[in-house]
Amino acid sequence: MAQAVLKAEKKDASFIQPEVNIGTLGHVDNGKSTLVQSLTGIWTARHSEELRRGITIRIGYADAFIYKCPKCRGPYNYRTETKCPVCGSETKFVRGLSFVDCPGHHSLMVTMLAGSSLMDGALFVLASNAKCPQAQDREHLLAAGSVGIKNLVFVQNKIDVISKERALENFKEIKAFVKGTIAEDAPIVPISAQHGTNMDVLLREIEDRIPTPKRDLTASPRLFVLRSFEVNKPGTEIDDIVGGVIGGSVVQGVFRMGDEIEIRPGIPVQEGGKSRYEPLVTTVRSLSVSKGQVEEATSGGLVGIGTDLDPSLTKSDGLVGSVAGKTGALPPTLSKITLDVNLFEKVVGTELAVPVDKIRSNEALVLNVGTTVTSGLVSSARESLVDVTLRKPVCAEAGSKVAISRRITDSWRLIGFVTLRA
Repeated sequence: MAQAVLKAEKKDASFIQPEVNIGTLGHVDNGKSTLVQSLTGIWTARHSEELRRGITIRIGYADAFIYKCPKCRGPYNYRTETKCPVCGSETKFVRGLSFVDCPGHHSLMVTMLAGSSLMDGALFVLASNAKCPQAQDREHLLAAGSVGIKNLVFVQNKIDVISKERALENFKEIKAFVKGTIAEDAPIVPISAQHGTNMDVLLREIEDRIPTPKRDLTASPRLFVLRSFEVNKPGTEIDDIVGGVIGGSVVQGVFRMGDEIEIRPGIPVQEGGKSRYEPLVTTVRSLSVSKGQVEEATSGGLVGIGTDLDPSLTKSDGLVGSVAGKTGALPPTLSKITLDVNLFEKVVGTELAVPVDKIRSNEALVLNVGTTVTSGLVSSARESLVDVTLRKPVCAEAGSKVAISRRITDSWRLIGFVTLRA
């Protein structure tokens, strides 16, 4: 079902795929996952280590569906329920959202950059009981601007634990933080994610500030893989085992049941004592969104694609960073790349203002291309061009944006965004 048809039939969300991806940005302790849970009812930190440490480590995801009460006064008439909890009226479906919940810890910045490649807009979450900005707040805002995320809503969280005076002081800190940036005119919504306070106003600002972008449904389908996993439970009979699942966002085109698809770079194979990557070819056996199975998956929102692949290939995020699409229509797999360099003046995310030195030959770097995180060694560094030999190849085309991180003290720090050269 094409996206245009979905929009024409917005009576309820029971069959509808979310149409926009919204990220969560900000420092590690600002309450991003709590906010997503308040909006969706889902705690995105599912991994055992995340639950133990109380932070997001892997990219989290959850869907929400916005409704509007026809009787309540705006802007307090936006809901996530089909029946208004205030007046009891049946609400009208507006739009489906997919949330991409990113880590805020400095050591997980490369993971956040992988998630940012799928965002159509973002909620920038700040804790009102802490001074703004924290180190990763600056890093996330710069990253958002560099990857082209212009539709932002600032969320002033934890207002339930501070005084009115501190809330006003924090508001001024946020305004000073965003002055002169892409977010200078972004709204600031005070909330308590823990208690669900002001969620209606936040939903209204999301509707106003983060529109659904135009999608090219006629283009060859392409999906950036953000997660991959196995769905078979221990003890499943061999005849009942189903293939591996890849999850992510369709960035263009439409995937349909029965399509033959290719996944690049694929898997490493040994040949003549050397390792190379071989693409995978499989068939779409299922298409899943949060509301269930669909026959077609369009651009926007997060989707899971069931395949014929051996589930050992997809378990534990084994295919994260891959690109899926129509066989023979994907960009090439590159193990060596040339980059047009444009570095920041100073390193962001550190307490001290550390200048960014030029990239040197034989320097090790971490690169983000789409949802791919890979490392590489600089084979040649000129004034404006850098050649990098990659440890893990990427599937990308000329003009793609690449984030570069350098090892500074004990962490990989973002030092610039560059363009992949043909």
